[in-house]
Amino acid sequence: MKLSLAGSRSALRRIFSDKLAARSFLLAASLPLLLLLLMAAALLFRTLPIFQFVSPWEFLTGDLWRPSQGEFGLSTFISGTLWVTLLALILAVPPCIFASIFLVEYARRGTLRGILPAIDLLAGIPSVVYGVWGLLVVVPLVPRLGQFLRGVFGDLPFLTSSNPTGFSILAGGIVLAVMISPIIVSITVEVLRTVPQGVREAALAVGATRWQAIKHAVLPNALPGIIAAAVMGLSRAFGETLAVMMVVGNTPAIPRSVFDPGYPLTALIANNYGEMMSIPRYDAALMGAALLLLVVVIIFNVLSAMVLARLGQEVSS
Repeated sequence: MKLSLAGSRSALRRIFSDKLAARSFLLAASLPLLLLLLMAAALLFRTLPIFQFVSPWEFLTGDLWRPSQGEFGLSTFISGTLWVTLLALILAVPPCIFASIFLVEYARRGTLRGILPAIDLLAGIPSVVYGVWGLLVVVPLVPRLGQFLRGVFGDLPFLTSSNPTGFSILAGGIVLAVMISPIIVSITVEVLRTVPQGVREAALAVGATRWQAIKHAVLPNALPGIIAAAVMGLSRAFGETLAVMMVVGNTPAIPRSVFDPGYPLTALIANNYGEMMSIPRYDAALMGAALLLLVVVIIFNVLSAMVLARLGQEVSS
């Protein structure tokens, strides 16, 4: 009887400890989502006062930013963010795809093992280091690059600018392209690895060359994952602050050329948050810009995660 009672107590303790461990793990796994919801709620609460004086549409599309006069419009800064981000993607995605194809399809295993850690190391370099590199190397080269491109292509609208300095959308795009390249390459390499080897062998068996097998068999299967990698890079570029702020010029005007200066949302928040205490509604306007950045980055990350998860399910099935 005593043995039976002791065994029951031991079993209850095991069940209780198992449930406690499961709930503890669930709580730990839920903390990032909870933190994200708390951040969004706090930003939304701090943003609401601005909408008592301007509608959300006017706040997003207005082109006047004069806090001392109570005028808050983000379109200039949204435009600067889009210019820099899209230019960074244009500069980064094609070389990253080619590099990933080489690493997976052509490189020897020793080469792959040597290059991938170096790429991961680039992802861990602080953004201020990229910003200093941009100041020392990229910014001085931009005016010369502009002269060369105008000499080759003529006075195209997006190449013509009255900006005499190298602080420009192009400088920010180049620095961002370098920063997001490790992310795009790492994800693209893993996506290409998930393409079954049988797909390559089937293409080669019907007489295709290696490049034809990659072009017509491997890349179509990996395309959703490559798009997800680009979206992840876009998310990183959209929220980058310090490096871009150091080289983009921070001029509150809508850019007309890649050689014009710009003023991204992230730079707006970083440059002006310390001044907002003495100006009414300035705090709410900057919190609205931060909320916009958070929402866009969340959307990009969710979309890319969904694509990668679906790709993983297709491979496993």
